[in-house]
Amino acid sequence: MDMTGKVAIVTGSAMGLGAAVAQKLAARGCNVVINYSKSRSEAETVAESCAAAGVETLLVQADISKDADCRRLAQEAGDKWGRIDVLVNNAGTSVFADHRDLDALSGEDFQYIYALNVVGPYQMVRAVAPAMKAAGMGAVVNVSSIAGVMGVGSSIAYAASKGALNTMTLSLARALAPEIRVNAVCPGFIGTRWFSDRLGPETFAKMVATQEKTTPLNRAGTPEDIADAVVFFCT
Repeated sequence: MDMTGKVAIVTGSAMGLGAAVAQKLAARGCNVVINYSKSRSEAETVAESCAAAGVETLLVQADISKDADCRRLAQEAGDKWGRIDVLVNNAGTSVFADHRDLDALSGEDFQYIYALNVVGPYQMVRAVAPAMKAAGMGAVVNVSSIAGVMGVGSSIAYAASKGALNTMTLSLARALAPEIRVNAVCPGFIGTRWFSDRLGPETFAKMVATQEKTTPLNRAGTPEDIADAVVFFCT
């Protein structure tokens, strides 16, 4: 579907899945807000690739766990284009902790993960909802995880946060309908730099090999695979 002239905010879009989503939206004619927390150079590269598709871009540094940053991000998008049509809540984080070791996670770990994976998306929806309501339509896509459905993943805190995000998606979908559609996607393992940097190349390669042996398609998922599903819900 053509999205020419529409405006999308993609949080955490400097690399990985967020970057792939931003680029696919741009390919459909959508103006894109590229959000990053620390990776400015990578975000600039994504913005350049989106601009090459003939759309306008806006680069905004913001920490999604902070409400003031979420409101500023939405405000800057509204000031530039006068509209916000799509929000993709992609920014997220985790810590790696053996599920069987209950001492591996602290209360601070839970607070840190929940602040970005649950509270952040809520704050972003709250920040963009007035513009979408005023327009009479809008789409929100929360990037969750199979961890929130199956109780697997990098840590119990991460799985719990994604389970909370799934439930919040249902609540927001009911609360904001019919003007605003709210959906979530729940990917499994995705071969991204984020995983590689945190796991190390050897462990990362083993995980990819396991995915190739155990999935029906005999390959690990890619950011582009999941981005297609995200864009579907944006249109």
